[in-house]
Amino acid sequence: MSTGPKRRRGMLRIIGGEWRSRILDFDTSSGVRPTTDRVRETLFNWLQQATPAAKCLDLFSGSGSLGIEALSRGASALTFVEQSRRLSDELRARISILDAQDRAQVLQSDAKAYLQTCSKRFDIVFLDPPFSTDIIDEVCATLEQRKLLTDNAYVYIEMPRSSEPPVLPSNWAVNRAKIAGQVSYQLVQRHN
Repeated sequence: MSTGPKRRRGMLRIIGGEWRSRILDFDTSSGVRPTTDRVRETLFNWLQQATPAAKCLDLFSGSGSLGIEALSRGASALTFVEQSRRLSDELRARISILDAQDRAQVLQSDAKAYLQTCSKRFDIVFLDPPFSTDIIDEVCATLEQRKLLTDNAYVYIEMPRSSEPPVLPSNWAVNRAKIAGQVSYQLVQRHN
């Protein structure tokens, strides 16, 4: 008798901060592809001065690797938004294991719907949508139009290497950019 699709477990290692070297598992059968250790290490080196006490949004959370890394490195508040109920539940369990419920909120929601109702402002936003989507331009425009970013906020964007560069609001500038394997990633900063 079958009990449904077998879940394959993957391992997610926290790179630095309070929970450095801590290993969390995640379900790989969902198609989730956490940002690699190497890319996360580079990103958080770039964000070293900005992360402590930051209010962050992990908009397409998946495994939560980016947001959890930010919490480990001192972010004061993290909003995780994930459409999948199963992934949201798994993320809540990870937050509970880390005893970070006082700084983290997991919302099961479509990213675009969340942005239309959000009233918070963020210092750092992580955008790593499923590679099969073409949503980054729209999300960046919405973040700016709805004034969801603080004056000098950072936005991290991860996408397939083969993608065209995103169309950014005119007051955003690429701060850093790199390629790792088939992934292109950049850190963008908003200016007044």
